[in-house]
Amino acid sequence: MQRFQSYIDGEFVDGEARFPSIDPATGKVWAEMPEARESDVDRAVSAAETALYDGPWSKLTATQRGKLLYKLADLVAANAQRLAELETRDTGKIIRETSAQIAYVADYYRYYAGLSDKIEGAYLPIDKQDMDVWLRREPIGVVAMVVPWNSQLFLSAVKIGPALAAGCTMVVKASEDGPAPLLEFARLVHEAGFPAGVVNIITGFGPSCGSALSRHPKVAHIAFTGGPETARHVVRNSAENLASTSLELGGKSPFIVFADADLESAANAQVAGIFAATGQSCVAGSRLIVERNVKGKFLAMLKAKAEAIRIGIPSDMATEVGPLATKRQQDHVAALVDRSVESGARLVTGGRGLEGGGFYSPPTILDCDGVASPSLAEEFFGPVLSVVSFETEAEALRLANDTGYGLASGVFTQNLTRAHRLMKGLRAGIVWVNTYRAVSPIAPFGGFGLSGHGREGGLAAALDYTRTKTIWLRTSDDPIPDPFVMR
Repeated sequence: MQRFQSYIDGEFVDGEARFPSIDPATGKVWAEMPEARESDVDRAVSAAETALYDGPWSKLTATQRGKLLYKLADLVAANAQRLAELETRDTGKIIRETSAQIAYVADYYRYYAGLSDKIEGAYLPIDKQDMDVWLRREPIGVVAMVVPWNSQLFLSAVKIGPALAAGCTMVVKASEDGPAPLLEFARLVHEAGFPAGVVNIITGFGPSCGSALSRHPKVAHIAFTGGPETARHVVRNSAENLASTSLELGGKSPFIVFADADLESAANAQVAGIFAATGQSCVAGSRLIVERNVKGKFLAMLKAKAEAIRIGIPSDMATEVGPLATKRQQDHVAALVDRSVESGARLVTGGRGLEGGGFYSPPTILDCDGVASPSLAEEFFGPVLSVVSFETEAEALRLANDTGYGLASGVFTQNLTRAHRLMKGLRAGIVWVNTYRAVSPIAPFGGFGLSGHGREGGLAAALDYTRTKTIWLRTSDDPIPDPFVMR
């Protein structure tokens, strides 16, 4: 039984209580986690505030902050395998995915290390004589970061990296479902030499930890990744401290395939887009919108690929789809598949959860043509693809935009002018053309509507962690005239 600790004010500490963590591959307890409650949250936020304004962090130059980030990036790269094994054990994400993703996480920290001393202010050509005016970009303040169980090290890197580059301090709440990799990451923060209180990492449950963090009076900004319903609680809590928010939420991303597309390439991208990470991805291409005259052929290709997927123990490099992260998620996926079939959707392949230990759910395809299936509107966060067909480009665009979400979208076509029309017409923060699930630290990531607001990645993310200060300097040596003496 492994025991993990929180990281608060430069120290590894136990929380007020502890709770068990379940191995999704077996359904059995494998570790104990520290449960942070309100007093732990207050200690962590206070430590972050002290570090921001009074500690050595406040006196470092931007270049010095960047050097610490470079060191952290090197430590992430050196410890990627250990971190990957922990993420696989605690969340069920397969080792071939965690290994590749965490190795790439180091590049996010390197990108923001290099950006640290390139966050610039401005000199304003003001319309007044004898005045110089500057804009300074300063850290926005203490940041509360809340990340879900899927891809915790990646989803924390896209917050921690830009916030540190901007000079902020933070309290990071790891998901109570699978917090081990982020709690272990705290050891690398410590080893890199960040001053005490700059990065604090805790875990705990929503009412006693998440709520206390998001409404804390010393928190200036909340960076949240999760579902829309939890996000509404976060936004309500932010009314207490008037913190700004960036919200990266869920999606029902459309995956549009035209008859002229390279169907083999599109099928491979679709399989990766919905069955990779066992479908537990906010950008999962969960709605296939395929041109009617190739629907039968394309579905047959997808069915064969889905049924050939190797389902197994996530720690085995041969495994292609592992378990879902929790029993709760397994039950949700199974219930939504049942409701969809009852509504008239045709089960092409897959279906109910697999028998035996662990929280497994098979790759599933639902043909929803002509059916008002709940699978077309509700997010599974699991390996389930819903399929509809279209005849015209206008119909494809209408179907794609028929959702309250707006995070990602995919378009497969050889027609360049059509692709450009769809790029403009799709209401989504990301449009992938003839590819899917590509990410980079250089490119902003985020959505519209129920998929949230704000961007992660790129320069824009670092600027979101700053506030501007306007500085006026009078350059004349002449005394300011008495405003009450008429001249």
